[in-house]
Amino acid sequence: MKEKIKELALQYLPEIIAIRREFHQYPELAFEEYETADRIANFLRKHKIPFTEKIAKTGIVGVLEGKNPNKKVIALRADMDALAIEEANEVPYKSLNIGKMHACGHDVHMASLLGVLVILNQLKDQFEGSIKFIFQPSEEQYPGGASVMIAEGVLKNPAPVSIFGQHVYPELKAGQVGFRSGKYMASTDEVYITVKGKGGHAALPNTIVDPILIASHLVIAMQQIVSRMASPTIPTVVSFGKFVANGKTNVIPDRVHLEGIIRTFDEEWRDKIKQKIHEIAKSIAQGMGGDCDIRIDKGYPFVYNNPELTQRTYNAAVNFLGKEHVFELEMRMTAEDFAFYSQIIPGCFYRLGVAALDSKETLNLHSSKFRADEASLETGMGLMAFLALEELNFV
Repeated sequence: MKEKIKELALQYLPEIIAIRREFHQYPELAFEEYETADRIANFLRKHKIPFTEKIAKTGIVGVLEGKNPNKKVIALRADMDALAIEEANEVPYKSLNIGKMHACGHDVHMASLLGVLVILNQLKDQFEGSIKFIFQPSEEQYPGGASVMIAEGVLKNPAPVSIFGQHVYPELKAGQVGFRSGKYMASTDEVYITVKGKGGHAALPNTIVDPILIASHLVIAMQQIVSRMASPTIPTVVSFGKFVANGKTNVIPDRVHLEGIIRTFDEEWRDKIKQKIHEIAKSIAQGMGGDCDIRIDKGYPFVYNNPELTQRTYNAAVNFLGKEHVFELEMRMTAEDFAFYSQIIPGCFYRLGVAALDSKETLNLHSSKFRADEASLETGMGLMAFLALEELNFV
Protein backbone atom coordinates (compact mmCIF):
# COMPACT_ATOMS: atom_id res chain seq x y z
CA MET A 1 0.00 0.00 0.00
CA LYS A 2 2.87 2.38 0.79
CA GLU A 3 4.36 2.02 -2.68
CA LYS A 4 0.92 2.36 -4.29
CA ILE A 5 0.32 5.62 -2.43
CA LYS A 6 3.71 6.98 -3.52
CA GLU A 7 2.94 6.00 -7.10
CA LEU A 8 -0.45 7.77 -7.01
CA ALA A 9 1.04 10.87 -5.33
CA LEU A 10 3.52 11.20 -8.18
CA GLN A 11 0.80 10.53 -10.76
CA TYR A 12 -1.50 13.25 -9.42
CA LEU A 13 1.24 15.77 -8.60
CA PRO A 14 0.82 17.89 -11.79
CA GLU A 15 -2.93 18.24 -11.17
CA ILE A 16 -2.38 19.12 -7.51
CA ILE A 17 0.29 21.70 -8.40
CA ALA A 18 -2.17 23.26 -10.85
CA ILE A 19 -4.98 23.59 -8.29
CA ARG A 20 -2.55 24.90 -5.70
CA ARG A 21 -1.50 27.65 -8.12
CA GLU A 22 -5.15 28.58 -8.64
CA PHE A 23 -5.63 28.88 -4.90
CA HIS A 24 -2.48 30.99 -4.68
CA GLN A 25 -3.47 33.34 -7.49
CA TYR A 26 -6.89 34.05 -6.03
CA PRO A 27 -6.51 34.24 -2.23
CA GLU A 28 -9.47 35.25 -0.10
CA LEU A 29 -9.67 36.44 3.49
CA ALA A 30 -11.45 34.83 6.44
CA PHE A 31 -15.08 33.84 5.84
CA GLU A 32 -14.84 35.29 2.32
CA GLU A 33 -13.49 32.13 0.67
CA TYR A 34 -16.35 31.82 -1.84
CA GLU A 35 -14.30 31.29 -5.01
CA THR A 36 -11.88 29.08 -3.09
CA ALA A 37 -14.81 26.91 -1.97
CA ASP A 38 -16.08 26.76 -5.56
CA ARG A 39 -12.70 25.52 -6.76
CA ILE A 40 -12.64 22.83 -4.10
CA ALA A 41 -16.22 21.80 -4.92
CA ASN A 42 -15.51 21.61 -8.65
CA PHE A 43 -12.43 19.48 -8.03
CA LEU A 44 -14.37 17.08 -5.80
CA ARG A 45 -17.19 16.81 -8.34
CA LYS A 46 -14.67 16.05 -11.08
CA HIS A 47 -13.36 13.13 -9.03
CA LYS A 48 -16.84 12.03 -7.91
CA ILE A 49 -16.16 12.59 -4.21
CA PRO A 50 -19.34 13.51 -2.27
CA PHE A 51 -19.39 16.56 -0.01
CA THR A 52 -21.56 19.20 1.68
CA GLU A 53 -21.06 22.91 1.08
CA LYS A 54 -21.60 26.11 3.08
CA ILE A 55 -20.66 24.78 6.50
CA ALA A 56 -19.67 27.76 8.66
CA LYS A 57 -20.45 29.95 5.64
CA THR A 58 -17.77 28.78 3.19
CA GLY A 59 -16.54 25.47 4.60
CA ILE A 60 -16.80 22.09 2.88
CA VAL A 61 -17.15 18.73 4.62
CA GLY A 62 -17.43 15.23 3.21
CA VAL A 63 -16.93 11.57 4.01
CA LEU A 64 -14.89 9.22 1.83
CA GLU A 65 -16.10 5.72 2.61
CA GLY A 66 -14.07 2.54 2.34
CA LYS A 67 -15.31 -0.97 2.98
CA ASN A 68 -17.30 -1.36 6.21
CA PRO A 69 -17.50 2.47 6.47
CA ASN A 70 -18.82 2.56 10.03
CA LYS A 71 -15.96 0.53 11.46
CA LYS A 72 -13.85 3.60 12.24
CA VAL A 73 -13.90 7.27 11.22
CA ILE A 74 -10.97 9.67 11.30
CA ALA A 75 -10.83 13.30 10.15
CA LEU A 76 -8.40 15.30 8.00
CA ARG A 77 -8.49 19.10 8.05
CA ALA A 78 -7.16 21.87 5.81
CA ASP A 79 -7.68 25.62 6.30
CA MET A 80 -8.72 27.92 3.45
CA ASP A 81 -8.16 31.62 4.20
CA ALA A 82 -5.34 33.95 3.18
CA LEU A 83 -3.73 36.98 4.83
CA ALA A 84 -4.02 40.70 4.12
CA ILE A 85 -0.48 40.92 2.72
CA GLU A 86 0.70 42.23 -0.65
CA GLU A 87 2.78 39.53 -2.31
CA ALA A 88 6.34 40.53 -3.26
CA ASN A 89 7.27 37.32 -5.10
CA GLU A 90 7.62 37.33 -8.87
CA VAL A 91 6.24 33.93 -9.83
CA PRO A 92 3.87 32.96 -12.68
CA TYR A 93 1.10 32.27 -10.17
CA LYS A 94 1.57 35.45 -8.10
CA SER A 95 -1.54 36.65 -6.26
CA LEU A 96 -3.92 38.59 -8.51
CA ASN A 97 -6.05 39.75 -5.59
CA ILE A 98 -4.38 42.98 -4.53
CA GLY A 99 -3.42 43.09 -0.87
CA LYS A 100 -4.14 39.41 -0.27
CA MET A 101 -1.71 36.50 -0.19
CA HIS A 102 -1.45 32.90 0.92
CA ALA A 103 1.52 33.87 3.08
CA CYS A 104 0.79 31.11 5.59
CA GLY A 105 0.60 28.26 3.09
CA HIS A 106 -3.08 27.42 3.29
CA ASP A 107 -3.05 26.98 -0.49
CA VAL A 108 -0.62 24.09 0.07
CA HIS A 109 -2.82 22.65 2.81
CA MET A 110 -5.93 22.64 0.59
CA ALA A 111 -4.13 21.23 -2.43
CA SER A 112 -2.49 18.52 -0.33
CA LEU A 113 -5.81 17.42 1.14
CA LEU A 114 -7.36 17.29 -2.32
CA GLY A 115 -4.44 15.09 -3.33
CA VAL A 116 -5.08 12.83 -0.34
CA LEU A 117 -8.71 12.45 -1.38
CA VAL A 118 -8.00 11.51 -4.99
CA ILE A 119 -5.42 8.97 -3.81
CA LEU A 120 -7.72 7.39 -1.24
CA ASN A 121 -10.64 7.49 -3.66
CA GLN A 122 -8.62 5.18 -5.88
CA LEU A 123 -8.01 2.84 -2.94
CA LYS A 124 -11.43 2.90 -1.22
CA ASP A 125 -12.06 -0.76 -1.98
CA GLN A 126 -8.79 -1.64 -0.21
CA PHE A 127 -9.35 -0.14 3.26
CA GLU A 128 -12.01 -0.29 5.96
CA GLY A 129 -13.54 2.72 7.68
CA SER A 130 -14.14 6.28 6.54
CA ILE A 131 -12.19 9.50 6.08
CA LYS A 132 -14.02 12.67 7.06
CA PHE A 133 -12.48 15.64 5.31
CA ILE A 134 -12.80 19.24 6.47
CA PHE A 135 -11.99 22.33 4.42
CA GLN A 136 -12.23 25.01 7.07
CA PRO A 137 -12.57 28.79 6.64
CA SER A 138 -11.03 31.50 8.78
CA GLU A 139 -8.08 30.04 10.63
CA GLU A 140 -6.42 33.45 10.71
CA GLN A 141 -9.26 35.46 12.25
CA TYR A 142 -11.01 35.22 15.60
CA PRO A 143 -13.17 33.43 16.62
CA GLY A 144 -11.60 30.88 14.26
CA GLY A 145 -13.44 28.82 11.70
CA ALA A 146 -12.77 25.62 13.67
CA SER A 147 -14.91 26.79 16.59
CA VAL A 148 -17.75 27.72 14.23
CA MET A 149 -17.59 24.41 12.36
CA ILE A 150 -17.59 22.49 15.63
CA ALA A 151 -20.65 24.46 16.76
CA GLU A 152 -22.32 23.46 13.48
CA GLY A 153 -21.61 19.77 14.15
CA VAL A 154 -18.52 18.96 12.09
CA LEU A 155 -17.36 16.43 14.70
CA LYS A 156 -20.67 14.55 14.59
CA ASN A 157 -22.60 12.36 12.14
CA PRO A 158 -20.27 10.56 11.75
CA ALA A 159 -18.05 11.32 14.72
CA PRO A 160 -14.32 10.90 14.05
CA VAL A 161 -12.21 9.27 16.74
CA SER A 162 -9.16 11.37 15.85
CA ILE A 163 -8.14 14.25 13.61
CA PHE A 164 -5.02 15.21 11.64
CA GLY A 165 -3.79 18.51 10.31
CA GLN A 166 -0.56 19.58 8.64
CA HIS A 167 1.02 23.01 8.27
CA VAL A 168 3.80 24.26 6.04
CA TYR A 169 7.12 24.80 7.79
CA PRO A 170 9.87 26.77 6.03
CA GLU A 171 12.47 25.68 8.58
CA LEU A 172 12.41 22.19 7.02
CA LYS A 173 13.19 21.19 3.43
CA ALA A 174 10.64 19.77 1.02
CA GLY A 175 10.39 16.05 1.71
CA GLN A 176 10.89 16.50 5.46
CA VAL A 177 8.28 16.60 8.24
CA GLY A 178 8.26 17.40 11.95
CA PHE A 179 6.26 16.29 14.99
CA ARG A 180 5.80 17.36 18.59
CA SER A 181 3.93 15.31 21.20
CA GLY A 182 1.84 16.98 23.91
CA LYS A 183 1.60 20.77 24.11
CA TYR A 184 2.82 22.19 20.82
CA MET A 185 1.43 25.64 19.97
CA ALA A 186 0.36 28.39 22.36
CA SER A 187 -3.04 29.74 23.29
CA THR A 188 -3.71 33.23 21.99
CA ASP A 189 -5.68 36.30 23.07
CA GLU A 190 -5.82 39.80 21.60
CA VAL A 191 -5.33 42.91 23.73
CA TYR A 192 -6.81 46.31 22.86
CA ILE A 193 -6.00 49.31 25.06
CA THR A 194 -7.02 52.93 24.59
CA VAL A 195 -4.95 55.28 26.74
CA LYS A 196 -6.77 58.52 27.52
CA GLY A 197 -5.07 61.76 28.42
CA LYS A 198 -5.42 65.48 27.72
CA GLY A 199 -3.91 66.65 24.45
CA GLY A 200 -2.39 69.99 23.61
CA HIS A 201 0.72 71.78 22.42
CA ALA A 202 3.83 69.62 22.64
CA ALA A 203 5.86 72.69 23.73
CA LEU A 204 3.65 73.12 26.80
CA PRO A 205 3.87 69.73 28.51
CA ASN A 206 2.83 71.17 31.86
CA THR A 207 -0.65 71.89 30.43
CA ILE A 208 -1.38 68.38 29.15
CA VAL A 209 -1.68 64.76 30.27
CA ASP A 210 0.49 62.99 27.73
CA PRO A 211 -1.09 59.67 26.59
CA ILE A 212 2.00 58.88 24.49
CA LEU A 213 4.19 58.94 27.57
CA ILE A 214 1.64 56.91 29.54
CA ALA A 215 1.34 54.33 26.76
CA SER A 216 5.14 54.06 26.49
CA HIS A 217 5.43 53.33 30.22
CA LEU A 218 2.58 50.86 29.91
CA VAL A 219 4.20 48.85 27.10
CA ILE A 220 7.49 48.63 28.99
CA ALA A 221 5.80 47.72 32.28
CA MET A 222 3.86 44.89 30.62
CA GLN A 223 7.14 43.09 30.00
CA GLN A 224 7.48 42.38 33.72
CA ILE A 225 4.57 39.95 33.34
CA VAL A 226 6.95 37.74 31.36
CA SER A 227 10.26 38.59 33.03
CA ARG A 228 9.15 38.80 36.68
CA MET A 229 5.80 37.03 37.07
CA ALA A 230 5.77 34.06 34.68
CA SER A 231 7.06 30.68 35.81
CA PRO A 232 10.17 29.61 33.87
CA THR A 233 8.35 26.36 33.12
CA ILE A 234 5.44 28.09 31.33
CA PRO A 235 6.48 29.81 28.08
CA THR A 236 4.79 33.21 27.91
CA VAL A 237 4.69 36.13 25.47
CA VAL A 238 3.03 39.52 25.88
CA SER A 239 3.74 41.67 22.82
CA PHE A 240 2.32 44.86 21.34
CA GLY A 241 2.43 45.20 17.58
CA LYS A 242 0.40 48.36 17.15
CA PHE A 243 0.93 51.78 18.77
CA VAL A 244 -1.13 54.59 17.22
CA ALA A 245 -0.75 58.11 18.63
CA ASN A 246 -1.72 60.14 15.56
CA GLY A 247 -0.43 63.47 16.76
CA LYS A 248 2.03 65.81 15.04
CA THR A 249 5.49 67.18 15.72
CA ASN A 250 3.99 69.85 17.97
CA VAL A 251 0.65 68.23 18.86
CA ILE A 252 0.05 65.72 21.64
CA PRO A 253 -3.19 63.79 20.98
CA ASP A 254 -5.88 63.02 23.53
CA ARG A 255 -5.68 59.26 22.99
CA VAL A 256 -3.29 56.48 22.07
CA HIS A 257 -4.38 53.06 20.82
CA LEU A 258 -2.42 49.87 21.55
CA GLU A 259 -2.98 46.38 20.18
CA GLY A 260 -1.13 43.25 21.24
CA ILE A 261 -1.21 39.54 21.96
CA ILE A 262 -0.95 37.09 24.85
CA ARG A 263 0.55 33.64 24.25
CA THR A 264 1.03 30.86 26.79
CA PHE A 265 0.40 27.17 27.56
CA ASP A 266 -1.45 27.18 30.89
CA GLU A 267 -5.12 28.14 31.24
CA GLU A 268 -4.94 29.29 34.87
CA TRP A 269 -1.89 31.46 34.12
CA ARG A 270 -3.61 32.72 30.96
CA ASP A 271 -6.41 34.15 33.11
CA LYS A 272 -3.92 35.71 35.53
CA ILE A 273 -2.09 37.45 32.69
CA LYS A 274 -5.32 39.17 31.68
CA GLN A 275 -5.90 40.27 35.26
CA LYS A 276 -2.34 41.64 35.49
CA ILE A 277 -2.74 43.59 32.24
CA HIS A 278 -5.84 45.28 33.64
CA GLU A 279 -4.13 46.07 36.94
CA ILE A 280 -0.90 47.38 35.43
CA ALA A 281 -2.57 49.43 32.69
CA LYS A 282 -5.08 51.06 35.04
CA SER A 283 -2.56 51.83 37.78
CA ILE A 284 -0.01 53.39 35.41
CA ALA A 285 -2.56 55.42 33.44
CA GLN A 286 -4.32 56.73 36.53
CA GLY A 287 -1.07 57.27 38.41
CA MET A 288 0.11 59.54 35.59
CA GLY A 289 -3.11 61.53 35.51
CA GLY A 290 -4.91 59.71 32.70
CA ASP A 291 -7.03 56.61 32.29
CA CYS A 292 -7.47 53.72 29.90
CA ASP A 293 -10.04 51.35 28.45
CA ILE A 294 -9.01 47.71 28.11
CA ARG A 295 -10.54 44.93 26.04
CA ILE A 296 -9.09 41.43 25.81
CA ASP A 297 -10.65 39.13 23.22
CA LYS A 298 -10.33 35.45 24.04
CA GLY A 299 -8.74 33.55 21.17
CA TYR A 300 -7.67 29.95 20.62
CA PRO A 301 -6.59 27.41 23.25
CA PHE A 302 -3.20 25.74 22.98
CA VAL A 303 -2.67 22.94 20.46
CA TYR A 304 -2.35 19.59 22.21
CA ASN A 305 -1.03 16.65 20.23
CA ASN A 306 -2.29 13.43 21.76
CA PRO A 307 0.91 11.56 22.77
CA GLU A 308 -0.19 8.06 21.72
CA LEU A 309 -1.63 9.22 18.41
CA THR A 310 1.40 11.41 17.69
CA GLN A 311 3.84 8.59 18.43
CA ARG A 312 1.98 6.27 16.06
CA THR A 313 1.96 9.02 13.44
CA TYR A 314 5.67 9.70 13.91
CA ASN A 315 6.43 6.00 13.47
CA ALA A 316 4.25 5.85 10.34
CA ALA A 317 6.06 8.89 8.90
CA VAL A 318 9.42 7.18 9.49
CA ASN A 319 8.07 4.12 7.70
CA PHE A 320 6.88 6.21 4.75
CA LEU A 321 9.72 8.73 4.39
CA GLY A 322 12.70 7.25 6.21
CA LYS A 323 13.97 8.35 9.63
CA GLU A 324 16.37 10.90 8.15
CA HIS A 325 13.39 12.92 6.89
CA VAL A 326 11.38 12.99 10.14
CA PHE A 327 12.21 15.44 12.92
CA GLU A 328 11.09 16.19 16.47
CA LEU A 329 10.09 19.81 17.00
CA GLU A 330 10.17 22.31 19.86
CA MET A 331 7.14 24.07 21.32
CA ARG A 332 6.08 27.18 19.39
CA MET A 333 4.58 30.46 20.57
CA THR A 334 2.53 30.80 17.41
CA ALA A 335 -1.13 29.78 17.59
CA GLU A 336 -3.55 27.67 15.54
CA ASP A 337 -7.29 27.14 15.73
CA PHE A 338 -6.74 23.43 15.10
CA ALA A 339 -6.48 23.63 18.89
CA PHE A 340 -10.29 23.61 19.14
CA TYR A 341 -10.40 20.14 17.56
CA SER A 342 -7.50 18.82 19.63
CA GLN A 343 -9.20 19.88 22.86
CA ILE A 344 -12.21 17.67 22.01
CA ILE A 345 -10.83 14.56 20.29
CA PRO A 346 -7.30 13.14 19.96
CA GLY A 347 -5.42 15.23 17.40
CA CYS A 348 -2.08 15.31 15.66
CA PHE A 349 -0.94 18.57 14.08
CA TYR A 350 2.38 18.16 12.30
CA ARG A 351 4.68 20.18 10.04
CA LEU A 352 5.40 19.83 6.34
CA GLY A 353 8.78 21.06 5.12
CA VAL A 354 8.45 23.45 2.17
CA ALA A 355 11.91 25.02 1.75
CA ALA A 356 13.65 24.35 -1.55
CA LEU A 357 16.54 21.89 -1.28
CA ASP A 358 18.99 24.53 -2.53
CA SER A 359 17.55 27.36 -0.41
CA LYS A 360 20.07 29.33 1.64
CA GLU A 361 17.49 31.42 3.54
CA THR A 362 14.30 30.84 5.51
CA LEU A 363 11.31 32.53 3.88
CA ASN A 364 9.21 33.22 6.95
CA LEU A 365 5.50 32.58 7.24
CA HIS A 366 3.32 35.71 7.19
CA SER A 367 5.90 37.54 5.08
CA SER A 368 5.34 39.02 1.62
CA LYS A 369 8.12 36.78 0.25
CA PHE A 370 7.03 33.46 1.74
CA ARG A 371 7.26 30.78 -0.92
CA ALA A 372 6.67 27.03 -0.74
CA ASP A 373 8.58 24.61 -2.94
CA GLU A 374 5.91 22.74 -4.89
CA ALA A 375 7.85 19.49 -4.52
CA SER A 376 6.48 19.48 -0.97
CA LEU A 377 3.01 18.70 -2.33
CA GLU A 378 4.06 15.17 -3.23
CA THR A 379 5.05 14.58 0.40
CA GLY A 380 2.05 16.50 1.72
CA MET A 381 -0.56 14.35 0.00
CA GLY A 382 1.32 11.05 0.00
CA LEU A 383 2.22 11.09 3.68
CA MET A 384 -1.22 12.22 4.87
CA ALA A 385 -2.90 9.50 2.79
CA PHE A 386 -0.57 6.91 4.33
CA LEU A 387 -1.10 8.24 7.86
CA ALA A 388 -4.87 8.07 7.40
CA LEU A 389 -4.78 4.43 6.35
CA GLU A 390 -2.35 3.51 9.11
CA GLU A 391 -4.67 5.07 11.67
CA LEU A 392 -7.75 3.37 10.24
CA ASN A 393 -5.91 0.06 10.56
CA PHE A 394 -4.83 0.69 14.15
CA VAL A 395 -6.86 -1.35 16.66
